[in-house]
Amino acid sequence: MRILVQKFGGTSLSTKEARENVISHIRRELDHGYRLVVVVSAMGRKGDPYATDTLLDLIASGGGSLPSREQDLLLACGEIISATMLCSLLQGAEISSVVLTGAQAGFRTDSHYGNARILDMVPSRVVDELNNNQVVIVTGFQGQNQSGDFTTLGRGGSDTSATALGAALHAEMVDIYTDVDGILTADPRIVEDAKPLDYVSYAEICNMAHQGAKVIHPRAVEIAMQSGTPVRVRSTFSQSEGTLVANPEGFKDVQLGIVDRYVTGIAYVANVTQIRVDSVSGAADNLQLKVFKAMAENDISVDFINVTPTGVAYTVFDSNASKAEAVLKSLGFEPSLLNGCAKVSVIGGGINGVPGIMARIVEALAEQNIQILQSADSNTTIWVLVNKEDMVQALRALHAKFELGK
Repeated sequence: MRILVQKFGGTSLSTKEARENVISHIRRELDHGYRLVVVVSAMGRKGDPYATDTLLDLIASGGGSLPSREQDLLLACGEIISATMLCSLLQGAEISSVVLTGAQAGFRTDSHYGNARILDMVPSRVVDELNNNQVVIVTGFQGQNQSGDFTTLGRGGSDTSATALGAALHAEMVDIYTDVDGILTADPRIVEDAKPLDYVSYAEICNMAHQGAKVIHPRAVEIAMQSGTPVRVRSTFSQSEGTLVANPEGFKDVQLGIVDRYVTGIAYVANVTQIRVDSVSGAADNLQLKVFKAMAENDISVDFINVTPTGVAYTVFDSNASKAEAVLKSLGFEPSLLNGCAKVSVIGGGINGVPGIMARIVEALAEQNIQILQSADSNTTIWVLVNKEDMVQALRALHAKFELGK
């Protein structure tokens, strides 16, 4: 049985035109001989009647609040509405389909309401329906814990649902449909000559997703990478093949050989604060342990970490900066804070071991008189911290320096 998983996001279901495109994508793949599992998100975005954020506002606007268990029960409604609506449209198009909730589709999760993790997949009901020649519509973003309660998988959870199903069903491909034509070399709202990519590796897109590119959720990529399931990021509004995400050897299926490129894309995370904590005595005296343990105990996420023998430097989101400062001062530290920063990332599977990449980054920013506040690197990414007012120019300068628009 040739199985294809299709995932349609909220914008893919929010208008009549978009829904007609969804039907055409489903019909095309059926004509190609696939058995289809279609994962859906809640329709639209904040302000639209059934969007996730709108459902949350429904409670907040009345001045009320919900325990996390009941909030997950509420949020599960958005995907159920999308799934049943799509089922109705498919029936009208004479395409036989059935709706399964996340629980019915076999998602077994822990009880971390609002950000549950998948513990096991038992997709036997999905397989049965596929064998009955049904298009199986699955509500994304949700599962069921050991107590039988609805749980939700966190932001981007429908992407995770799709790749988890793809892995469990040994699907040939998972197609993630969105409102952009694949993965681009940079944010097109900032970099005008950002170019669609034909392919990226799992590692590259995972880093791009973690560093601010919002086309696909990093947890979804990690599941696909572990199982070796190819993913395509495609536009609902065109017939383009989009961007293939796979292991590098998989690219040979779509082109002759592999293009030798060092840098794949540029991403960013805005609105972060740099925090520095230095020992006045010149010796750390467990400073590092005290600082990071305090951040963890107060649920403050840290990033961009540099540790030296006499101190630490790291970033937090601007929204957590005041809380972090207060925690550090309560421990007797005198932290130095620099608000309004941005992390700019240069990402590419060919960076590792190549001389001159950092030199080109420094050169590109120096030519624009942009100060680098901090830097770090990994096998596939080099990060630089800059002032937020320099972020846009930094993105454009780096995109041009590595000739990504050509």
